[in-house]
Amino acid sequence: MAMPLIIAIDGPAASGKGTLARRLAAHYDLPHLDTGLTYRAVAHRLLELGLPLENVSAAETAARQLDLGAMDREVLSQHAVGEAASKVAVMPTVRRILVDKQRVFAADGAVLDGRDIGTVVCPDARVKLYVTASPEVRARRRHDEMTAAGRDASYQTILADIEKRDARDMGRADSPLKPAEDAHLLDTSQMDIEAAFSAAKTIIDDNLAVGSTI
Repeated sequence: MAMPLIIAIDGPAASGKGTLARRLAAHYDLPHLDTGLTYRAVAHRLLELGLPLENVSAAETAARQLDLGAMDREVLSQHAVGEAASKVAVMPTVRRILVDKQRVFAADGAVLDGRDIGTVVCPDARVKLYVTASPEVRARRRHDEMTAAGRDASYQTILADIEKRDARDMGRADSPLKPAEDAHLLDTSQMDIEAAFSAAKTIIDDNLAVGSTI
């Protein structure tokens, strides 16, 4: 029986991993999960209920009740929700609950993107990508994205926020952001989405070709 195709994509904020993950999922006809949204969904639930973000018990309940198929990307992508999610994401018990849900989602094959997919959530994934870009490039992309949507944006503020998030994600004790030892590094600093997609597809196809000859 063929092993399910799980593609794990990790990387820092605004590296382009989410857009790339959605493109790859469509290409390989696989379900896609942005695992960062699961933490945002828990935080959003606490905000909705007017509960303190430090309330571990309430966060655990929200995590257990979360329906991965009912997450609204537009609502959960708001900046305030992202800030709240960073407080929820450091709770080890909440992470364990959500990781279990993410593993169930991936069991039959999927593309997952996040910060600890290749290292924690799906360490046996068939293909692992670590997508990155310089902080300056990531800040410029986020700035252009926001201004294109008609929102006020300060490049320096965004850059400072990205550098702060990098330090927080890479420095946390539980599931820090880092490449899996067997991950393929994809630096998109000089790539547009088409070039990044082509490079990722080549890595994946080469891996599948090797697997098919074993």
